[in-house]
Amino acid sequence: MKTTSSNNQYTAANNVLICIVSMLLGYNIYQAVYHPEKSELLLCIALVIFTSAMIRKYETKKMKNE
Repeated sequence: MKTTSSNNQYTAANNVLICIVSMLLGYNIYQAVYHPEKSELLLCIALVIFTSAMIRKYETKKMKNE
């Protein structure tokens, strides 16, 4: 997952998404360990999968445009 290209208009959005999803996943893993009744790990995993798919989709668009 390469998101370092300076001419890609989605680079900043991808980096922000990766950061936010990583924080949410870490928090939900913590909740699953210490407070399982408050954990929404399945929802967070779905968000990780969705984010990965979107990044791959827009990364592919960038590659086709070049």
